[in-house]
Amino acid sequence: MSLKKAIAIIILVLLIDQISKIYIKTTFVLGDGVDVLSWFKIHFVENEGMAWGAKIPGEYGKLILTLFRLVAIVGIGYWLWDSVRKNASRVLVVSIALIFAGALGNIIDSVFYGMIFNDSTSEVATLFPDAGGYGTIFYGKVVDMLYFPLWEGVLPEWIPYWGGTYFTFFDPVFNIADTAISIGLILLIIFNKRAFPKKKKEEEGLEEV
Repeated sequence: MSLKKAIAIIILVLLIDQISKIYIKTTFVLGDGVDVLSWFKIHFVENEGMAWGAKIPGEYGKLILTLFRLVAIVGIGYWLWDSVRKNASRVLVVSIALIFAGALGNIIDSVFYGMIFNDSTSEVATLFPDAGGYGTIFYGKVVDMLYFPLWEGVLPEWIPYWGGTYFTFFDPVFNIADTAISIGLILLIIFNKRAFPKKKKEEEGLEEV
């Protein structure tokens, strides 16, 4: 698979991701949403950029996280370029491209959104507000909006520890970038042998052993 096709995948994912985030940010107040189906909702939340809403404590926790992600995206980019150069399998290149696009999509939020949007807590945010953004460079929050509460209810009493408590499956709220990363990782797991084929010499050596 050529590098041009991999870049096309990245651009497509980034466009869908950023257009959806800008739309949500400039249409909804934080915490608002709309029911699309009984099991699918658009629900606007923001987070510091880590999974499950976790964050690094301290004054510079957010900065450390963003810088780490910038370093990581460089590594993923090199992995993609090297895989294309070595004529790696299509599934590997597509998976890396999806992971790269997803990571870059969330990095854009973390790096720039604090400067180009005002706060969404009590009003719909404005893109490039006259009074400036809600934060500074590297201190933006990641926009999430996809919510799939496939099942909600009280768990049976016979279930250990959680019995009798209210439970929602699937509870996390995520975005297109997160989806791209997840699909990329799932493809690598499912098609592991195609993504990382062993050389014939290595296989023959193992058979001899």
